[in-house]
Amino acid sequence: MGRLAVALLLTMIAWGSPALAEPLRVLSWGGAYERAQREALFTPFTVQSGIEIEVARYAGGLDALRRAVAANEVPWDVIDMTRSEAMAACDEGLLQPLPPSLAAPAPDSTPADRDFISGAMGTCALTHTLFATVVAYRADAFPGRRPARIADLFDQQRFPGPRALQRTPAVNLEWALLASGVPREELYRLLSTPRGLRLAFQRLDKLDTIHWWEEGEAPVELLTTGQVVMASGYNGRFFEAMVQRGVPIEILWDGQIQEHETWVIPRHARHPQAARDFIRFATSTERLAALAGRIPYGPARASAAVQVGRHPESGVDMRLHIPTHPLNDKRAIIKDEDWYARTLTRMNDYFAAWLEAREARGDDTPTAPGPSTAAPGESEPDTQPQRFP
Repeated sequence: MGRLAVALLLTMIAWGSPALAEPLRVLSWGGAYERAQREALFTPFTVQSGIEIEVARYAGGLDALRRAVAANEVPWDVIDMTRSEAMAACDEGLLQPLPPSLAAPAPDSTPADRDFISGAMGTCALTHTLFATVVAYRADAFPGRRPARIADLFDQQRFPGPRALQRTPAVNLEWALLASGVPREELYRLLSTPRGLRLAFQRLDKLDTIHWWEEGEAPVELLTTGQVVMASGYNGRFFEAMVQRGVPIEILWDGQIQEHETWVIPRHARHPQAARDFIRFATSTERLAALAGRIPYGPARASAAVQVGRHPESGVDMRLHIPTHPLNDKRAIIKDEDWYARTLTRMNDYFAAWLEAREARGDDTPTAPGPSTAAPGESEPDTQPQRFP
């Protein structure tokens, strides 16, 4: 047997599945995040396993997955999905259960279930990082007094200028209540009531022209080009613009909303064993530390968190830019993913109805454009809009 054949055989044995004749298809979020994943996860996996990775981009949502599973034609093997959507998808039978032994132990042999953060290992999803949705602002738009609290997002008298917000109820509803003086501990209880929803939408309605975005790079572009002065977005995207491209923006950490990002395997995936091999590799201590060294999302493993150091190109201490760092974490909101998993369709309906009424008045700009390879309908509401209370 030749050396190449031996090498391929060893690869097949080591990874539990034969090298694929076609790429492993991963659905992720694009932009700076995907670039970091390529460097820390995708390319190293291909080098070690011999399996190529093909990446498609989406902006979240379950509609395309529902259609693909119903048709038994699922074009992805692995999906990078927020935990709240993963929980909802799992309940709907759209995902494959993951084996409890999937994650590798820590380098010091600590079992994975003791090394990962609490709640990381779900029935169908394995958390790999914690990210935050934050507000960023143009530093040169406010040369004197700077925004300091999440309520400043809604204060266009003291901090004038257009805003950009994600076209989704999540985060916007929490911030609207927080800016109205509702304690963090009461947010989701109040959002479960008609009164709380009315209060949140009334607060959002006080904002003049909103630029709505869906693609993760859109708020960065809107700030960079000066189309808005404040925008919601993912902390890692803003970091890349600030540190690596020198865009004059600052992050407002007050009211940051933290959530889990997970790996899942869709039902009817064509290469489930290779998908499990990838997830085990991508959630190892070494790979999670490597990812956090390129984009500041908190690793879901204690053994990886202590290994996070400086950015390989800029030399910036990445620990200072991770959402869970004590300097950034003081007034963080932990997204109630159980609540969103239960109320996802209803919240989307309420938000769509409110947004339809607002757009009918001509109050906002169209959704911020951005390149996407997501399947059609990815960001559509789950059902037809209904009136919110």
